[in-house]
Amino acid sequence: MASPHKVLLSLLSITLFSFSVSPVSSQHEHPLDPLSPVEFSLIRDAVKRSYGASGENVTFQYVGLDEPDKSLVHSWMSSQASKKPPPRRASVVVRLHGQTHELVVDLSSHQPSIVSKEVYHGHGFPMLTIEEQTDAIELPRTHDEFIQSIKNRGLDMSSVVCSTFAVGWYGELRSRRVVKVLAFYTNGTVNFYMRPIEGIVVVVDLDLMKIVKYHDRFATTVPTAEDTEYRLEKQNPPFGPHLRGAAIVQPHGLGFDIKGHTISWANWKLHLGFDVRVGPIISLASIYDLEKDKYRQVLYRAYVSEVFVPYMDPTEEWYYKIYFDSGEYGFGLSAVSLQPRVDCPDNAVFVDGFFAGQNGSAVQIPNVTCVFEKYAGNIMWRHTEVGIPDVKINEVRSDVSLVVRSVSTVGNYDYILDWEFKPSGAIKFEVGLTGVLEVKAVNYTHASQIKEDEYGTMVGANTIATHHDHFFTYHLDLDVDGAPNSFVKTNLITKPVAEEGVPRKSYWTVSSKTARTESEAQLHLGLEPCDLIVVNPNKQTKVGNNVGYRLIPGPIASPILFRDDYPQIRAAFTNNNLWVTPYNKSEKWASGRYVDQSRGDDTLAVWTKRNRKIENEDIVLWYTLGFHHVPYQEDFPIMPTLSGGFELRPTNFFNRNPMLKTKSPEPVIPSCKP
Repeated sequence: MASPHKVLLSLLSITLFSFSVSPVSSQHEHPLDPLSPVEFSLIRDAVKRSYGASGENVTFQYVGLDEPDKSLVHSWMSSQASKKPPPRRASVVVRLHGQTHELVVDLSSHQPSIVSKEVYHGHGFPMLTIEEQTDAIELPRTHDEFIQSIKNRGLDMSSVVCSTFAVGWYGELRSRRVVKVLAFYTNGTVNFYMRPIEGIVVVVDLDLMKIVKYHDRFATTVPTAEDTEYRLEKQNPPFGPHLRGAAIVQPHGLGFDIKGHTISWANWKLHLGFDVRVGPIISLASIYDLEKDKYRQVLYRAYVSEVFVPYMDPTEEWYYKIYFDSGEYGFGLSAVSLQPRVDCPDNAVFVDGFFAGQNGSAVQIPNVTCVFEKYAGNIMWRHTEVGIPDVKINEVRSDVSLVVRSVSTVGNYDYILDWEFKPSGAIKFEVGLTGVLEVKAVNYTHASQIKEDEYGTMVGANTIATHHDHFFTYHLDLDVDGAPNSFVKTNLITKPVAEEGVPRKSYWTVSSKTARTESEAQLHLGLEPCDLIVVNPNKQTKVGNNVGYRLIPGPIASPILFRDDYPQIRAAFTNNNLWVTPYNKSEKWASGRYVDQSRGDDTLAVWTKRNRKIENEDIVLWYTLGFHHVPYQEDFPIMPTLSGGFELRPTNFFNRNPMLKTKSPEPVIPSCKP
């Protein structure tokens, strides 16, 4: 993780420089602002104070904003000048004496106080902290059996590094809070994931912080370091292909404004938050309607709720490698500092993020998100007309969009998250997968030697890259022109032509159905063409259509594990590509509150069994974007970015094209003046 040493920098509108903004005050202009460093300190002190002499032994596993009720937020927004923001509260999870404690801290009073404190007795454990994982990976270095195992393999202990792995749940009646620790070899490369030391498994009890099991079942050849380096300074000529640079010039300054955590750009306003579990949170996205002369609500709150990554090697050494990147490791906790001019373009503004470390103190991630205008040479709309005699018409509008970007590095994988807002009212969600493959060491040096399933692709000598999936489940709380809303599935149906004398035999038309309950909205998308629309049945356009937004899926990938397989029981929220639930403030995380060794009894799939009413209600969409990843040699030693996404697009939301009167940006003539 990035070291927390960055201070506040002013936001300056100077072309070709990158800037960072960082809130440092405990005073908040917005009720959905993330917790500040001052607030983290107040929370830490209040929690420790509440435990008396035992306070020093408390470990903070999660600290986040206890989101105010939606009605309070909307009430405050409608009359900000005359109303105080809703009470500030924090949701806190700590460990003490082997138990999980849930607390709510009221930050509104002069001295913050605990308003709720309970011991959790259910299944599963809280998110892992960086500190306890760091302590766990140091234990093998002083463990006699581990030292001997490394010596027996002829390896140098000084080049051995370790990493922690969640153990999952496979039907055990009782669970201890443990992780497995595996070893890798760095001799000759920093790309240690390419040099696993197979056969050694260390089990660490995190509450006792001691090794409780040790196995050394076999030894295989450790893959060579040759061709595994990805750092530029370690590459040898020739270099290529050669790419020419391009400057982004905005002589009139930035086209957007950031005030606190609220971003205003073109016809959009939105709020940008950050959470240690889910990472960036987009809230209160509203678009200005030129015709109605007002901002209209689109999206109340959206974020990546969970990332499920199951690997497909069922052997003793690999079967448990099933990751829940948000619930176990923290998508925000794994967020990294973005690098100006490479992670984000020259015209980006950077925003810092904060979370509570294991001791409760604030930890800063500088440049955790960036915001920039994207000029990619795209076309917003165009038409050439030559059908009118003696008249030729060319009307073109160039496209510009606003991008909010973050990157989370969870172990070997780097995930690039983009939220792209377009003047047309569309919102595009994109995920980029890059980083390093997870591989296992084998004794084969050529694919022709493999006679049985090794559950992956040979990408190098002695190196098998294992098959796996990535499933990103998004929480999408839409308020289309306000709430309540309904979910409508519009099927495209083929029909025969009934009219005689027409040579056509078939056509397609639409048949729409409004989902009344949760079960009617559960969709497994595939070959059947359809539109997925959230409408406001209480508001219509001039010609009588319900205003709406539709979800346009990207490439469809669904889980293909057996549904009674233990990993899939825990990840049953991915069984459908789409779910719709009534708004419930407590239903935030599709995988449940406590995901480490969870048993699937507190997931989106369980909540929806109540089959609640969703027609003309305040509703939430849960959409899962998936990738089946069969590795190939081009993914070695580091993977070119593989991207996928989906889109939310206005559907009878406006009376006509909202960009009809938009002018293309004026061309910029580069100046050679000093």
